[in-house]
Amino acid sequence: MMKKLLSVIFVFLVGSVMVAQTTISGTVKEAKTEQPIPGANIKVVGKSIGTTTDFDGNFSLTVNQNPPFTIAVSLMGFSTTKVEITQNNQKVIVSLEEAATALNEVIVSASRTPERILESPVSIEHMDVRAIRNTSSPSFYDGLENLKGVDVNTNSLTFKSINTRGFATFANTRFMQLVDGMDNSSPALNFNLGNLLGMSELDINSIELLPGASSALYGANAFNGILFMTSKNPFDSEGISTYIKTGLTSQKAAGDNNFTDVGIRMAHKFSDKFAAKASFSFLRGTDWYATDYKDYANPGATRDDPNYDGLNIYGDEVSTSLNFEEIALANGVPAFIASTMGATTVSRTGYKEVDLMDYVAQSAKVDVSLNYRPFDNNVEISYNAKFGQGSTIYQGANRYSIKNFFMQQHKLEVKGDNFFVRGYITDEDAGDSYDSRFAAINLNRKWKSDRQWFTEYAGAYVQTYVGTILAGGTPDPNAIHQQARAFAQTGALVPGTPAFSNALDQVTSDPNLATGAKFQDRTKIYHGDANYNFRDIIDFADVQVGGSWRQYSLNSSGTIFTDYDGPINYNEYGAYMQVQKKFVDDRLKFTGSIRYDKAKNFDGNYSPRLSVSYSLGEGKTRNLRASIQTGFRNPTTQDQYIGLDAGRAILIGSAPDNLDRYTSAPQAVSGTGQFLGFPASVQLSGRAAYENAFSLSSVLAGAPEKANFDFVQPERVTAFEVGYRAGFGKLALDMSAYYNQYQDFIGNKTVLVPYYGQADFSDIHPVVQLPNALIALGNGDYKPFQIYTNSAADIASYGATFGLTTKVFGNYSFGINYTYAKLDFDQTTDPDYEAGFNTPENKVKVSFGSSNVTENLGFMVNLRWSDEYLWQSSFVDTMVDARTVVDAQVSYSVPSFKSTFKIGGANIGGKEYISAPGVGSIGSQYYLSWTINP
Repeated sequence: MMKKLLSVIFVFLVGSVMVAQTTISGTVKEAKTEQPIPGANIKVVGKSIGTTTDFDGNFSLTVNQNPPFTIAVSLMGFSTTKVEITQNNQKVIVSLEEAATALNEVIVSASRTPERILESPVSIEHMDVRAIRNTSSPSFYDGLENLKGVDVNTNSLTFKSINTRGFATFANTRFMQLVDGMDNSSPALNFNLGNLLGMSELDINSIELLPGASSALYGANAFNGILFMTSKNPFDSEGISTYIKTGLTSQKAAGDNNFTDVGIRMAHKFSDKFAAKASFSFLRGTDWYATDYKDYANPGATRDDPNYDGLNIYGDEVSTSLNFEEIALANGVPAFIASTMGATTVSRTGYKEVDLMDYVAQSAKVDVSLNYRPFDNNVEISYNAKFGQGSTIYQGANRYSIKNFFMQQHKLEVKGDNFFVRGYITDEDAGDSYDSRFAAINLNRKWKSDRQWFTEYAGAYVQTYVGTILAGGTPDPNAIHQQARAFAQTGALVPGTPAFSNALDQVTSDPNLATGAKFQDRTKIYHGDANYNFRDIIDFADVQVGGSWRQYSLNSSGTIFTDYDGPINYNEYGAYMQVQKKFVDDRLKFTGSIRYDKAKNFDGNYSPRLSVSYSLGEGKTRNLRASIQTGFRNPTTQDQYIGLDAGRAILIGSAPDNLDRYTSAPQAVSGTGQFLGFPASVQLSGRAAYENAFSLSSVLAGAPEKANFDFVQPERVTAFEVGYRAGFGKLALDMSAYYNQYQDFIGNKTVLVPYYGQADFSDIHPVVQLPNALIALGNGDYKPFQIYTNSAADIASYGATFGLTTKVFGNYSFGINYTYAKLDFDQTTDPDYEAGFNTPENKVKVSFGSSNVTENLGFMVNLRWSDEYLWQSSFVDTMVDARTVVDAQVSYSVPSFKSTFKIGGANIGGKEYISAPGVGSIGSQYYLSWTINP
């Protein structure tokens, strides 16, 4: 028996050794310039075996297969060339012809199946490896702003928010970002943090962007667009690459500051079955200082105004009404003097944001992948881990210092030519992050309580006012207010001193918002999805089916959500089918998709999509398309389960099981209210915000009415689109127009919850003979709540894009595109609602450059212009000025060192601009980079 076993093993080993090995080597060049092409893909046709060319365009490939067989040589932007291999050690020289236009490049995201951009049933934007390398922006992610129809809002040096087709916000929950198939949104915040946890520029293979609704294939939240970033596979892209980038950021408020950005990628194919890669990148710089100190609620107000509330000054939101006449009378001041004092709202003195944040912008990313191909039929099993840590600034209802934030993702995937099955987990830790507004509020309270501060202010005001009159003078209220403030400020913590720094450290490490500012978060997402294409089984059409499942596990220890007693878990799931069929000599293509999704707290939702396209011309170089598709967005984790006192208002989610979870801190009842028999303090429940509150608009109008808002439901959009793409030799045209009609738009409503009484006026005070709730409003005994609900407003948007790219003067690329976007909103249908379109009506972008001006020398210039627009948010509403921005770079390659050097700058004109009010003004950024083996 042992002899037989040894014989079998011997035969197997000998057979393994005796399998024929064929080695192919060669060089890949550009047909026109005969310059070597690095990064070109070489694959054995019909096999999952391949490699890529090095910096000099050379490659070597060994396969366990006898000739003859065929290899395919390809690269985005070039036509694929096939070469017949007839013998071992064959050397080949391949010349790739540059594709006439980018419309012939193959994309996957639009239909979840490979197709030319020209034939895509919907609008799509694309960046290949060459475009990424040639970008004039400091990073490839910044370069996305040069794409047609794309808006980038800069929150921080390390946090850029991508958006398309309107309704931009830094908390952009309507736009998805998938990195190697994983949604890299923050589990707690439900929006992505730009490229803070994304991908190194060395590992990027391609970027595809779908503007508009895509829920039919990608489910909830594929509402306003999706960005797909795909990394290089270690089987196809081996070797070690590295880069170092340094330069400076220049801003009037911050001065000139150095930044450093470095990265390395290592990939190796150990055999035809196993390959691995690891990449690391690190960026550190100084963020844009936010120094807008205007009081937008009181235009023209200065810091000498008693109730001044500066935008980037925090702590001055704490205010109270001081009736100096009553205070004076209570202290024995004669009535004829007291009656001239009146009453004024006074705010505490706040701290500037620059004193509360260190403005260190930092991002560190690690990506590890283990890839295994057990068979020869293109089936691949992979494990992928991504880790990201960084510091940035996020602007929502308040400004947040996202400090030492950490997020990790782990994915296991099995995929083949016709299917994939993947599961991943996203886990985040807020680190040392804190709310700058609460940092200032509680920093103030640390050295003097609000009660003491306002008491001292009032006493000093009355005393100085009376003293001026008794001395025979005429009181100057403005001067007296300044003196009173100076007196109340006695003992204040001074920025820059050890006492201030120690107190700030204590406040920002305290998660209790009554005394601190830190927010805790260990929220997780568990996600699984699968897709199967029946193209090898079904002949009459291309049929796909798929589905997904997701679980949220909210874990903020009660600092964001109402998860005081443990994590809150809830699930979402969905399934879809798509049928694609070509007719009329493959010129007419029909695509139909439908998806069903269900989430806890909401009814199920169907999302259909229908599109038809027709190719014209002898070579099918022109294409007309039309589509109707739907999108939906589930209310976010915060829309459903937040319970947070943000200072100006309490934010309360509307999930039915959330309303009774939240109980506010004790709210002090006014002296008048106590005199009328009401308790000295009350605590408010979340349910009161929905069931016993006044609408803000009715109170402001002087006719208080009980608010009647429903619990939040998913919002929906129906999108109509037509488009035309055409290639005329070296010239490519891409035009589209769309109309979006929205239903149940999710938004915030502000309501006022009285400390006592019923908002329907059903209880009457026995002495005053007025409704108790009306008495509460008159005494200022109420608390604002921001609730999450849906608008009944008629909201629509429409727009169009036009893009032209071509070659001029032989080897120079020229592109120009225009985007028009317009909001159609009848404010009278919902006077309280702010749509927050936040998008320029007109944008123009121009690019000009060449990667090969002369041998090894290239350049690129990008110009962007956008007109002014209204920005609406819970932080502030105001106009954003029109701007013109120019980015440029010059690059030079040194083949003998396998190196590319690049020098460039963003906003080289130096005129500072903002993408939204409240953020730091964006100055210029200059850089010098050295990339080895890109």
